[in-house]
Amino acid sequence: MHYYIITGASRGLGKALAEMVLRQPDTTVIGVSRHATIEHERYCHQPLDLSDMLAVQNNLHKVFPQWHDAQSVTLVNNAAVLGEIGYLGEHQNEHFEFVFDVNVVAPAMLMNTFLSAYGALSVPRTILNISSGAAQRAVDGWGAYSASKAALDALSRTAQKEQDLRGTGIRIRSLSPGILDTAMQEHIRAADAHSFSEAAKFTGFHAEGKLASPAEVAEKIIAWLQQPAAANEDVVLSITSV
Repeated sequence: MHYYIITGASRGLGKALAEMVLRQPDTTVIGVSRHATIEHERYCHQPLDLSDMLAVQNNLHKVFPQWHDAQSVTLVNNAAVLGEIGYLGEHQNEHFEFVFDVNVVAPAMLMNTFLSAYGALSVPRTILNISSGAAQRAVDGWGAYSASKAALDALSRTAQKEQDLRGTGIRIRSLSPGILDTAMQEHIRAADAHSFSEAAKFTGFHAEGKLASPAEVAEKIIAWLQQPAAANEDVVLSITSV
């Protein structure tokens, strides 16, 4: 059995990834999110609010059972929040804690527990962190989001170097999936130009049909995940390079 642990599996890209995996035989998905929106005999829902650090610490062990029939194990850290759009100096300080908890701290804890639970296995093991193009450039109004995704990229690079030095064979990647037609994009389109200078551009992406569907991107990601790692593949990738 090929096991996938996917956070944020109740909607958007996370749900599309889970549904795509479940179309294949010999697969099981553990979906980690607040609400269950998938019904399937090989789908197991683990309710968890990744912004609640105490709940994450107390329940994380439930996400990583020991599977004696595992042919591969994959963790996809997909869940993320954009947070409120606005300039630094115009936020409540709690905004930064919320965004970094969901986008960096929770994924780091999930990675840490995955590596601890499955580090000794001999089957293929992969951690895929869903990043953003905003990690690589300054986007006004998205300070916490951009910084948190840049931190996730750095964490991925460090973790991969560590696994390479230990010779575990575990693959860790951070992937920017492009601009998707999701609830996050609806939130972005609701922003005003005073808080986000690119508001009109993102509204245009939607009006011109330039947003990729989650299902379309999920299909590419799953196909890439199920291929052997390319020689000298970078840790930080974009959807155009997979």
